[in-house]
Amino acid sequence: MSSRTKARKRAVDALYAAELRDEMATDLLVATQESVSDRQNQDDIFDFAMELVNGVLANQLEIDELLSSLAQNWTLDRMPALDRAILRLGIYEIVFGNQVPAEVVISEAVALASELSTDDSPAFINGILAGVAATRKPI
Repeated sequence: MSSRTKARKRAVDALYAAELRDEMATDLLVATQESVSDRQNQDDIFDFAMELVNGVLANQLEIDELLSSLAQNWTLDRMPALDRAILRLGIYEIVFGNQVPAEVVISEAVALASELSTDDSPAFINGILAGVAATRKPI
């Protein structure tokens, strides 16, 4: 598993846990980093994860508006919290990140959903993020 894949998982974990606990995702990410400080090669993972979490938080209003507009018949509250976290991260990377091709972001998000969420989540997340990618304005 690449360090960027691990960073995305850390970012999703922090966003998800923060929503459930009503805490700051950045604080949870820092706490997790401290708890694994004895492991090798963690700095790059947590640096990228923090960049992702900060990006999602800085753009969450726009991300949620876009998500709401594309999720037909689904309100944000009705979505599983884990799917919201994965989608927010994916939308951030596609719309605001511009470091990774949309196809890679979608593939990573679908893989996370397959590993962590419901059986229906990968297809749902794929559809939403494909819609985001299709409507993204080229920079």
